[in-house]
Amino acid sequence: MAIAKAERLMNLALCLLGTRRPLTKRELRGSIEAYLQADAANDEAFNRMFERDKDDLRELGLIIETVEGVDGEVGYLARRDSNRLPPITLDAEEAAALGLAAKVWQQARLAGAASGALQKLRAAGMPVAEDPYDTPGHSALEPRIPVHESAFEPLMLACRDRRPVVFDYRKANAARPEQRQVEPWTLECWRGHWYLAGWDRERAAERVFRLSRITGRVRLRSGSFTAEVPDHVTVRETVETWAGETATGTARIRLRSGHGYPLRAKALSTRAAGDGWDELEIPYGHGLDAWLVEFGPDVVVLAPDELRADVVDRLRAVAKG
Repeated sequence: MAIAKAERLMNLALCLLGTRRPLTKRELRGSIEAYLQADAANDEAFNRMFERDKDDLRELGLIIETVEGVDGEVGYLARRDSNRLPPITLDAEEAAALGLAAKVWQQARLAGAASGALQKLRAAGMPVAEDPYDTPGHSALEPRIPVHESAFEPLMLACRDRRPVVFDYRKANAARPEQRQVEPWTLECWRGHWYLAGWDRERAAERVFRLSRITGRVRLRSGSFTAEVPDHVTVRETVETWAGETATGTARIRLRSGHGYPLRAKALSTRAAGDGWDELEIPYGHGLDAWLVEFGPDVVVLAPDELRADVVDRLRAVAKG
């Protein structure tokens, strides 16, 4: 925010908090230097500036009341009792948890906000440490949430503000991305990757999107949500199901020796098949075909037949482009 605008907002907030009666726009215009310096003959420009400033203060959390006077002129004030937070008290464990939570976002765009929040709590006398578990020479806990995707911040804001979004998304088996219109619900990090859960308008169904597969810019759209947001969004359970984590059976695959270590880690059994190949039995659940495609020519599906057919179909789609 520009210094001039920040100073103007601060002066407006002080006027509204310091008055005992509602102040009209005319009175506020004559009391704030930035408004006095504006074009005195341009009432329309002042009205636009004042309305923007008032909306910005409300966005920052200031509760501004609008009162109509006996003469019909509208006045504004911000009562101190309405804008005063109750006393904050934290025990040692709660303060330690806050300090630890703030460290989680050190690699994200929220690092500044988290640091600022801790500074405000310490200024109020709260015993919040930068690293509550820090000991000389090492830290017992070193949490991190990596956020490398450029889509994270706009999607986080869209989830917060309940704003529909449009973005291009490339599925695991697709050669080119396609546009998706989504009502975003929540973001969640699972096994080092960020996922978005929301309502896909074109498919009229809940969908989960991996942020690393979003290409280009996330565009915000106006309007409200068309689908009801569930009370509890099970992003992790949905991702586990789509990734084959929730197994309903087993599959037999042939895997090239020295390749596919994530598959080997899941294997129920492994035996050498000769000629540089191993045969594995792995859990089989929804989404396993998409995962196997990622290993390309290093994997051959032996059974069941429907899984083999799904993998072949996906490979053909990729080959066609």
